[in-house]
Amino acid sequence: MANRRKSLARKRRLNRATKSNRRVPAWVMQRTNRTVTRHPKRRTWRRGHLHL
Repeated sequence: MANRRKSLARKRRLNRATKSNRRVPAWVMQRTNRTVTRHPKRRTWRRGHLHL
């Protein structure tokens, strides 16, 4: 996937996956008294591939 000619649709999907791969915000942890501390859809770049 390291090719230089990515289509615009593929770039948009990769960008969306990058944006969704964030940690839970600190204000959410504070509001829920730290019951919500992990993100169920979190993905690492080594484990868990994107099926684009």
